[in-house]
Order: sequence, then C-alpha cells, then structure tokens
Amino acid sequence: MKQRGSTVLLRIAVFCIGIPVLALCIFLLPKIAGEAIEQFQLGGTTLASIVLGLVLILYVSAVPFYMALYQALKLLRYIDYNEAFSELSVVALKKIRNYGLTISGLYTIALPLLFVIAEWDDLPALILIGLVIEGASFVVAVFAALLKRLLQEAIDIKKENDLTV
Repeated sequence: MKQRGSTVLLRIAVFCIGIPVLALCIFLLPKIAGEAIEQFQLGGTTLASIVLGLVLILYVSAVPFYMALYQALKLLRYIDYNEAFSELSVVALKKIRNYGLTISGLYTIALPLLFVIAEWDDLPALILIGLVIEGASFVVAVFAALLKRLLQEAIDIKKENDLTV
C-alpha cells in the first residue's frame, strides 16, 4: 500500500535544495568563466587560470550533488512504498555517502584556489563559504554512513527474527 503524502514536504525540500545550485550552474558560473577567459586572453594568466580551475571544480561537484539528490528521492520513494527497511535503501545511503565524500574532496582541492582568489580580491568570507560547503558535505556523508549502518543492523535483526519464527 502506498502512502505518498508522508514524504511530500521532504520531496519539496529536495527540489528547493537543487534549484539554487542549478541556477548557479546556468547563470552565474558561465558569466564568471566568460570573464576569466576574457582576462586570460588579455594576458592575466595566473588569476584567470585559477578562476577557471575553480569554476571547473564547481561544475564537477554539481554532478555528485545532483546524483545524491536523486538517491534521496529514491530513498523517499522506498519509504512511500514501505520498502524503507530493504537492501535498496542501504545501497541508496551508501551512494549518498560516497557522493558526499566526493563533494568534500573536490572542495578540499578547491580551497587553495579559493584562498588565492580571496587574498587577491580581499574576500575572506570566500574561504569561509568553501569551508562551510566542504564541512556540510562531509557531515552529510558521515550521517548517511551512520544511517546505513543502523539500517543494515535493523535489516539483519529483521532477517534473524524472520528465520526464528
């Protein structure tokens, strides 16, 4: 029996999380990349190449971000169809953990680039933003790993009880 109403708010939240990142990737990042390419062509090689590298890392990090959101939607669907305590949920949580670690790793690579840009443009908050994104993705990865382990233990207990009866 399906109960679709129980996770509607969470589905809306997942879409609300994804929309600003999509807007960033469509509108802001191409503008930043275009200005960096223009500066690169005018001879500003060092800073322009750092900005282009940072934009590339931001685009690459959007891929695991949306893949994690997709896995979250799948997890909500499993909850709707009363399949929350299944191996499918464990696999989805494992993928979310891996995507969170990937994003955290990419932002770890991006932090030195952010530091150079922040020093050049006198924006210390830019480093803080990078640290917050890196830390948040790491926290999501740790939380998903914890939920995965707890869910796996619950599934194992359920299987053991099913064999006992």
